[in-house]
Amino acid sequence: MAERIQEHGPQHVRVAVIGSGFGGLGAAVRLRRAGVTDFTVLERSDSVGGTWRDNSYPGCACDVPSHLYSFSFAPNPDWPRNFSGQPHIRAYLERVTDTFGLRPHIRFNSEVLSARWNTERLHWEIGTASGPLTADVVISATGPLSDPRVPDVPGLDTFPGRVFHSAQWDHTYDIRGKRVAMIGTGASAIQIVPAIQPDVERLTLFQRTPPWVMQRMDRRISGIERRLHSLLPVTATLRRGLLWSVRELQVQAFTKRPQQLGLVEKLAKAHMHKAIKDKELRAKLTPDYRIGCKRILLSNTYYPALAQPNVDLVASGLQEVRGSTLVAADGTESEADAIVFGTGFRVTDMPIAERVTGAGGRTLAEEWKGGMAALRGSSVPGFPNFLMIIGPNTGLGNSSMILMIESQLNYAMDHIRRLDALGGSAALDARPEATDAWTEKVQQRMKRTVWNTGGCTSWYLDARGNNTTVWPGTTGEFRKATRRLDPAEYEVLRAPARTGPGPRPAPATAAAAAAPTAATPTAPTTQPPGETAA
Repeated sequence: MAERIQEHGPQHVRVAVIGSGFGGLGAAVRLRRAGVTDFTVLERSDSVGGTWRDNSYPGCACDVPSHLYSFSFAPNPDWPRNFSGQPHIRAYLERVTDTFGLRPHIRFNSEVLSARWNTERLHWEIGTASGPLTADVVISATGPLSDPRVPDVPGLDTFPGRVFHSAQWDHTYDIRGKRVAMIGTGASAIQIVPAIQPDVERLTLFQRTPPWVMQRMDRRISGIERRLHSLLPVTATLRRGLLWSVRELQVQAFTKRPQQLGLVEKLAKAHMHKAIKDKELRAKLTPDYRIGCKRILLSNTYYPALAQPNVDLVASGLQEVRGSTLVAADGTESEADAIVFGTGFRVTDMPIAERVTGAGGRTLAEEWKGGMAALRGSSVPGFPNFLMIIGPNTGLGNSSMILMIESQLNYAMDHIRRLDALGGSAALDARPEATDAWTEKVQQRMKRTVWNTGGCTSWYLDARGNNTTVWPGTTGEFRKATRRLDPAEYEVLRAPARTGPGPRPAPATAAAAAAPTAATPTAPTTQPPGETAA
């Protein structure tokens, strides 16, 4: 591992990357391709994969087409299905790790416990489960779907059976012949329900809000197609480009004209009616909000599973547990041997924010008390040289997050190039006024979107009802907004001279970093997803 040992103290690296999911591995690849080898990837587990390592529940799969859910710089011609399952995606990430020689840079079992900015030395002091280190730049790629959220249900501690979250599936527990309660009806739940329904004695699904479910256009990718993509990579690039283009065209219905989604609702209802003949059950499963307000789910097996005689749908949330009896908010009682929570993740209150302390001595969580916000989804004022992958308002409702990740990686690499151009010990700190202007622009655009006007409460919204999660535009627009760092939006910080006492030099002006280096990318405004601005 390429690390420097300071004369006194912990190891020092140019860049510390937190997490080894898509974001962290992508950052590692881009750093190596940029000639930066002095970096470390800090991973809390013993293997790579992030959410695709943690989520191994029955039926786990992606709801984005495989050829769009992969790096543009690491295409996979051998995807077995249109929508790949968790084992194939995890195997892909393992292959990326080995192909690009990343393992020597990864510290496993190294959960980040703290990260504190040192104003005098202009670097980050990081405490991990495997020991401390320091870094000039931190790239946080922990992802929003990494820390499960389990509701505080009264009496849950009295339950005599097994309890676990979908992202922490207990593979030692045999669910066959058991009475299982599934709490929640999100993306994980609609995959788990049909996967376990044939094996359990009884399955009780607690549904607080019914989701919109569309047909999943899945099929096996033939051997001929796979050989063609391998022999002629351009065919895979064209396939990826077509998938991307279709989803770009869909964006305006979500962001500008939600009323256009009425036809999609009719298709979703027809999909439900085909499998659910019971009118009472159909009524319970019909949402009362605009499709797209919550994440649209894809499944061909969810509704048929709910129609089976060993499945009960409780159209209410879990309110209390009394021993092995589960009590819903509407008073319905049911017995269970196991409880599976499909209740999502800590998206708008990410735990990593509680562990990162900026220049003013405030944690990122304290900075975000009024809601998450970051300049171009990446930088927060008062947290110099701290960059986020999948930061605030970078989520998507209809396309691949890998596209957004690669855009943010372009931005992060330009940040590092500009630091190199400045020379010496320097840092870039987002200006508050620039961050406020960006946030205001995003939130103004958000007002028209289906996520804000569709009449639902979703995990896209924080406790105040603000949408700090989703990007209100196309991936092409985001690529344009992050193709390079705008020096005017940052303050340049310089370390004080160490030759003797004296006042700290004034921060350099933004013009000091204004001139792009020869390596600065000049990506087109809308870059096809098959290309990479490296």
